Amino acid sequence: MTSHPLPADVLQHAQALMASGQRKILGIAASPGAGKSTLAASLLQALGDQAQIVPMDGFHLANSELQRLGRAGRKGAPDTFDAAGYVNLLHRIRDQQQGETLYAPEYRRELEEGIAGAIAIEADTRLIITEGNYLLLEDGAWAEVRSVLDETWFLEIDSALRHQRLLERHMRFGRSREAALAWIAVTDEPNAQRIALCRHRADRVIFG
Repeated sequence: MTSHPLPADVLQHAQALMASGQRKILGIAASPGAGKSTLAASLLQALGDQAQIVPMDGFHLANSELQRLGRAGRKGAPDTFDAAGYVNLLHRIRDQQQGETLYAPEYRRELEEGIAGAIAIEADTRLIITEGNYLLLEDGAWAEVRSVLDETWFLEIDSALRHQRLLERHMRFGRSREAALAWIAVTDEPNAQRIALCRHRADRVIFG
């Protein structure tokens, strides 16, 4: 996960959220390819051990389960995640007791699978940063996510740049240009349109 220099106002927003000294959960939502992971990594680099990243992507259903359900061809859509499991973890993070260690899954793009127990969350970490596409969705188990977060940001960037990033990402992980463009058209962009409809539910819009 790479990071980039963080705009001063974005860092100030995060620091203001942490000002009480109590555990806070910050959500970063955006369409595919907008740079959620990069923004989260930049915050983590700036805040050090005061923060921890817990990505939504760890809750991808396994490829074998997607095959069983007939959803493998649109992996990344809202119903290809364990949304209820994600919400449950957020509640556990909010209620974490001193001295308790929680574990979260992490999605490994090179494997195209989630790895259970890959992220350790310590009770004294003041800011938990969770990032993903569907934090602001209003249907199914996703609808509960917003209420568990202390603040949610929506990251917005130029759509052409986002499209180019998606193309490069898909090709980097093994798809041909033609296959990558097809996946963007059939899966990523319909998801992006659905996500954009929830933008108004964010506390703050961050422009990338």
